[in-house]
Amino acid sequence: MFNAYLQAPSGGGPMLKGYSHSPSGAGTAFKPYLQSPLHAFGLQAKARPQDDTCGVWMNEVPLLGYLVVRGDAQDAAFNAAVQDVLGVAPPTQPSSFIRTPHGVLLWQAPDEWLLVCARAQLANCLARLQAASDGLHAQMVDNSGGLTQVYLSGTKQLAVLHHVGVYDFSTITEGRAVGTVCGKANMLVYRIDAHGVFVIFRRSFADYVWPLLRQAARPYGLGISELEHDAGHPVLGLL
Repeated sequence: MFNAYLQAPSGGGPMLKGYSHSPSGAGTAFKPYLQSPLHAFGLQAKARPQDDTCGVWMNEVPLLGYLVVRGDAQDAAFNAAVQDVLGVAPPTQPSSFIRTPHGVLLWQAPDEWLLVCARAQLANCLARLQAASDGLHAQMVDNSGGLTQVYLSGTKQLAVLHHVGVYDFSTITEGRAVGTVCGKANMLVYRIDAHGVFVIFRRSFADYVWPLLRQAARPYGLGISELEHDAGHPVLGLL
C-alpha cells in the first residue's frame, strides 16, 4: 500500500496527505513512497546484532510481496501453470509450505495459497501466473498492501507467542505454517528452521500486534534484531 504525499510548493498552503494546496494553481510533483506498517515504531533505528543479552529478539521483515493464489489443487493444468512460473506445484498438505526460487508458498486452504516474495519480483510473478492460468478456474490477487510480518527469535521466542495465543506453538516444526488467533488478530505463524518463527498479520492490526508482542517479550528481555540479507534463506533472502 502506498502512503502518498505531494510536495507543496514553497510558500504554499498546508500539506495534506495525498494533496497540496497551491494558491497560484501551479502543478505539483507526485512523489509516492512506501512505508512499512510498523514504521512509526522506529525499529530499524533500534536494531542491533543479536547476542545472548535478551531472551527474545524481534523485528519486522518489511515491504515484501504477498500474492494470493487460488485454484483447484486437483486440476493438473492449474498445478502445471503454477509450477511453470514458481518452479514448484502448490503444496496440498494442510498447514504446510514449500520453498520456491521466489520465496515461500504457504498453504492457506485446499484451494488457496499465499506466495511471499520480494516486492521487486511481485509484478512479474503476478503477470506470469495470470498468463499461465488464463482460461482456468483460478485467481491471483496482490495483497502486498494489506500484510506484513515479524520475525521472532531467541530462546524465549515461543514463550512470547504462548502469552498472546492459545495454540500450542511448540508443535510448529520446520516446514509448518499455522493460522491462529493472537489476542484479537488473525495470524499466520510458520517456521523455516530452528532459529526463529515468522508471524504474518494484517496491516490494519499492525499498531495492535507489535505492542502485544512487545509487552509479552519484556519479562525475558527484548532486543530489536538486525535483519540482514541472507541469500541462502527463503525469506531473509528477500530483503
